[in-house]
Amino acid sequence: MDFSFDERTEELRATLLDFMKTQVEPAEAVFSDQLGSSGDRWAWDAVPVMAQLREEARRRGLWNLFLPGDAGAGLTNLQYAPLAEISGRSHLAPAAMNCAAPDTGNMEVLHQFGSEDHQKEWLQPLLDGRIRSAFAMTEPDVASSDATNIQLSIVRDGDSYVLNGRKWWITGAMNPNCRVFIVMGKTDPSAERHRQQSMILVPRDAPGLEVVRAMHVLGYDDHDHGGHAELSFTDVRVPVSNLIGEEGAGFAIAQARLGPGRIHHCMRSIGVAERAIELMCARAASRVAFGRPIADQGVVRDWIAESRVRIEQLRLLVLKTAWLMDTVGNRGAHTEIQAIKIATPATVQWILDKAIQVHGAGGLSQDFPLAAAYAGIRTLRFADGPDEVHKNALAKAELRRQEAAR
Repeated sequence: MDFSFDERTEELRATLLDFMKTQVEPAEAVFSDQLGSSGDRWAWDAVPVMAQLREEARRRGLWNLFLPGDAGAGLTNLQYAPLAEISGRSHLAPAAMNCAAPDTGNMEVLHQFGSEDHQKEWLQPLLDGRIRSAFAMTEPDVASSDATNIQLSIVRDGDSYVLNGRKWWITGAMNPNCRVFIVMGKTDPSAERHRQQSMILVPRDAPGLEVVRAMHVLGYDDHDHGGHAELSFTDVRVPVSNLIGEEGAGFAIAQARLGPGRIHHCMRSIGVAERAIELMCARAASRVAFGRPIADQGVVRDWIAESRVRIEQLRLLVLKTAWLMDTVGNRGAHTEIQAIKIATPATVQWILDKAIQVHGAGGLSQDFPLAAAYAGIRTLRFADGPDEVHKNALAKAELRRQEAAR
């Protein structure tokens, strides 16, 4: 079994590591200052230092690495995994490389299912980094962990569809450069359960579409990547040609979108955990309590050792999943995708918790990235399906497998 990376991956890793060290990490404080003093706290892509990072990423060939085929960098999931992990060390890097959610998932949807007109009008500007987008599925009035529950209506009226309903936790929607929403709603409530839903493109300036408010995550508004919003759709009318695929294909498209999205989150989260361990070790070595360095405390050493073991286990599982997605497809890797979605947020959350504890009160403050990272990782236990849904499905599959083996 060969655990080494191929030549192209090693070259990109070296380029990306240098980009992170010389460009991204020094820009973190600058970005925060510039965004805070700008006229619009949500417009992260208009911040001068972000524009510089994006230009530098393009120059170094670190652009659209997530997207396979000619439209992107042509990398496999296995090649992209270590790169996404490195980018996860900083909240600036994915955006700087045009590899940030939800744009990545939306670009994949438009690349795979969009019409030629959709790709020309929306996909190409997204690939170029000229606009942002959002994915509107979750709703406040239903349990959206079951995507078939969604109630926003999409009704055909002549050459148009008319949309009515509410959405919330729509990531990136507060950014004024978010120009289009991929909206999931019901076109036929009487159809078979998984054929009731459709997806449609809704421009931000469509009459009747209102960005109601920004949502906070454990006290953070996440303005540095476009925030999360509640949306209201009141008789929003869009052309029939804005439908993605066919009526009733929304659920299947959502599942196709979520597979790569889930593994990308997991890849980046490992980078979050690696940075947390670095900070934890540095803090433990530099602080003295009760006459000796914190690093000499047995409990702290236990946390550090356990963190390293858990990260190594997690990385191997994510790499195995990426390899399976490349070799047998997303459907064949379904069990492993569920496993990493269950394991990654919980594992990284545990590591962040210990890193915060080692930092003392400082770990809760804005002086370190740990508290914000903790809030972000905690959301992943809901995003793309909550833990309980994945555990239930994984257990059912395991029970079937064991039954078949008897």
